[in-house]
Amino acid sequence: MKAIVFHGAGDLRFEDIPVPTPKPGEVLLRVDAALTCGTDVKTYRRGHPVMIPVVPTIFGHELAGTVVEVAPGVEEFREGDRVVAANSAPCGRCFYCRRGRPNLCEDLFFFNGAFAEYALIPGRVVAVNLVRIADGLPAHRAAFAEPLACVLQALSLVEIGPGDHVAIFGHGPLGQLLALLATHRGGRVLLVGKPGLRFDWARSVGFHCVDGSDLSQAVAAIQQATDARGADLAIDATGRPRTWEQAVAATRRGGTTLFFGGCAPGTEIRIDTRRIHYEELRLLGAFHHTPTTMREALRLLESGAVNPESLVTHEMGLKDVVEALELMARGETLKVLIHP
Repeated sequence: MKAIVFHGAGDLRFEDIPVPTPKPGEVLLRVDAALTCGTDVKTYRRGHPVMIPVVPTIFGHELAGTVVEVAPGVEEFREGDRVVAANSAPCGRCFYCRRGRPNLCEDLFFFNGAFAEYALIPGRVVAVNLVRIADGLPAHRAAFAEPLACVLQALSLVEIGPGDHVAIFGHGPLGQLLALLATHRGGRVLLVGKPGLRFDWARSVGFHCVDGSDLSQAVAAIQQATDARGADLAIDATGRPRTWEQAVAATRRGGTTLFFGGCAPGTEIRIDTRRIHYEELRLLGAFHHTPTTMREALRLLESGAVNPESLVTHEMGLKDVVEALELMARGETLKVLIHP
């Protein structure tokens, strides 16, 4: 089969490799649709010791497919089932899993393999994070389940009331997914980003966009749009320390700042402790997804309550994955749909 194989930072290869044979508890899928992600860009450039602890490995982690082979020990799935596989599986036994926080699992198992003609789904993923999809849901839309589940996990930590001002810093794919879901929940979204193709795309689907070329000016614009109070909820979706600080600055008294974008290890931010104490700011981190939010994401996609298809700006084949990642790195696309 054809596959994109990660051999190390900056080293992705289009290869012909054997179709894997599932072992007990595993399932083999034909990949019907795969999507690129900002995490793919970071991993391609720098590697990722947590998500890709062993190389070489097949790259990519957002996919939908059809079951073509089921190994002994798998009872829930059969050949022909259309499914989405999450890119991780919690252990279900550790301190955090027992307390209902499986995204913080002490033994969180990660899976890659979306950018290939076939994907071997490990037993742990099959057991808790392989989900059957409705017949009417197209594969390319179902493949959004994983990133949408991350957004759902983040927004499960906060409340968005009707008319609440939600300032989202970052107009990439996840920033716009956050905007879609915040709007669905009744929020009035202010999407902050730099002018360019992504900015234009965000405007074209109706988001109120704020020029983020000068972050201090962007905060001033948010203040102006919210009667000088600031956002009820400010979210960083960039993973940049400077933007984390500006998200806090844009938050009103008694409001919440949600740090969705992960910064590079070892980075720090400066925070006015007076504001946190006297203005009762809530500062929250958000990480990954859970089996529950994966299923909730699919329900939203199946019902049409959230339709992220406008985020697919390019469609390419497997051999074009590196080009797709370079387009993402330059901000010249949002999501690329890969047709294996």
